[in-house]
Amino acid sequence: MQTKLREMLKFPCFFTYKIIGLSKPELVDQIIRVIQIHIPGDYTPQVKSSHRGNYLSVSITICAKNFEQIEILYHEISQINMVRMVL
Repeated sequence: MQTKLREMLKFPCFFTYKIIGLSKPELVDQIIRVIQIHIPGDYTPQVKSSHRGNYLSVSITICAKNFEQIEILYHEISQINMVRMVL
């Protein structure tokens, strides 16, 4: 899968992460903080709450210069304690 994705993308490119995490106010700030370390910029995530309000869905688009940036951010966002899934 990784090889196919690497072949499909032409850099620089826009890449959207969808992150599912606990419904805590600091979740979005922590995600943006991780992204800012690697790709500084202005980000406007789209945030939706789950039906019961236990989880947040955060969609955020970055402009990646290479595939390694995509991989690093995927790994580091996954390490945030409140994050349950990164797509």
